[in-house]
Amino acid sequence: MNGTLYVVATPIGNLGDFSPRAQEILRKADLIAAEDTRHSAALLRHFGITTAMISLHEYNERRRAELLIARCREGLSVALISDAGTPLISDPGYRVVRQARHAGIEVLPIPGPCALVAALSVAGLPSDRFVFEGFLPAKTGARQTRLLQLAEESRTLIFYEAPRRLLETLQAMIEAFEPDREAVVARELTKRYETVQGGTLSFLLSWARQTPESSRGELVLLVHGAEKEQDTIQQEALRVLRPLVAILPLKQAVTLAVDITGFKKNRLYQLALELQAAKKH
Repeated sequence: MNGTLYVVATPIGNLGDFSPRAQEILRKADLIAAEDTRHSAALLRHFGITTAMISLHEYNERRRAELLIARCREGLSVALISDAGTPLISDPGYRVVRQARHAGIEVLPIPGPCALVAALSVAGLPSDRFVFEGFLPAKTGARQTRLLQLAEESRTLIFYEAPRRLLETLQAMIEAFEPDREAVVARELTKRYETVQGGTLSFLLSWARQTPESSRGELVLLVHGAEKEQDTIQQEALRVLRPLVAILPLKQAVTLAVDITGFKKNRLYQLALELQAAKKH
């Protein structure tokens, strides 16, 4: 008989959030696959859990997946944990879970803390529809391209971000989404210095500049989706851009479209690029 692979959520800060069921699974498992064994050792030690651990991180996941699947096929139970929160959510584990399911091994979730869900629950932004984008690209150009692609997204946008990049990311969002777009910065959730700060993107940028501690700790950044009237704006922008892109160089077409519509240059430039790409296919 095959063993079981358990996907176990661990606290994102407050140890009181570690469920009794999760603790029991980790005690009974034959092996724990942890993102960072040194980090997880402190958690396990606090709860008196002595199960053997093996590392599973982004650099060894392909190799480790084969080993863990083999252990499950031997009838052993394996528990997968990340440094904090629910595994696979911007953390390693996807390949292991996918291969386990393909191999016919039972994969069971042991639910618990998740930073993006915790942040969304207290942000005061629409929660009936949302999209999780994880970490934005670190390079300026790639990050701006991705944000422009999301400018018309009507669902609430959720990002993880490195604290040291908060200021530049807020500035990039102002350029892509407009300064008055509503957003929330949630940092150090469930921890001693937990902060949930809302406001417009321009306000949050000013707040972050004046609040040194905002650039420390774990961050979740949430942004209100584009209002529905943005669809009408995009249709008008495309109506103006199509004939211009057909006969003029890209930059000249965008400049004229800005003069005609009064819309943001960045957004019109992105639409013009999409029109130009469509012409080539």
